Amino acid sequence: MKEKIEKSWKDVLQHEFEKEYFKKLIKFVEQEYVTQTIYPKASEVFNAFELCPFSKVKVVIIGQDPYHGENQAHGLCFSVKKGVRTPPSLKNIYKELKADIGMEIPESGNLEHWAKQGILMINATLTVRASSAGSHQKKGWEEFTDAVIKKVSEQKENVVFLLWGAYAQKKGQIIDRKKHHILESAHPSPFSAHRGFLGNKHFSKTNNYLKSVGKEAIKWEK
Repeated sequence: MKEKIEKSWKDVLQHEFEKEYFKKLIKFVEQEYVTQTIYPKASEVFNAFELCPFSKVKVVIIGQDPYHGENQAHGLCFSVKKGVRTPPSLKNIYKELKADIGMEIPESGNLEHWAKQGILMINATLTVRASSAGSHQKKGWEEFTDAVIKKVSEQKENVVFLLWGAYAQKKGQIIDRKKHHILESAHPSPFSAHRGFLGNKHFSKTNNYLKSVGKEAIKWEK
């Protein structure tokens, strides 16, 4: 299964793949695909890496779990496949984009165009059972995604990390804050967005910072 990961990431994470926890994790996940309905599809588990090679990473967004409804998850946090109804958290992300930079709210919830511009969009856990939120937590994915964040923190400079909500902020404690730009706020979920996500201006702040360090701004709208 790890063979599906993009080459530059494969090189960076090679030692991780050899660790015992990772071997156990992959064995568990492969067995789950045989016996359960698992999202995203096996071919899309490492989509965030496929669409955003290590050399291109300039922004990182950290989610928690993949969507567990049919046809939603496709390997990018907060994003859904074309033709799928926009989930509530993403609706609030779009609402903030409109308020912050005047972006028209799109019909599609597919954010692949963000990933292709250098935004690594990873969930802490990369797989989940259908209709069972959190079902693949504490199986090893969190350790793997911590290693991913650590590699970005150690080997790159001037990356913008968008940490929305307490879970992402806790996971982001391993980031070297002297080398990178951290933006934190409440989570975009309907339960917490009004407590500081809406109005955070993270999208314009991200682009202002990228431009200040000589990097190309993100085109948020498609």
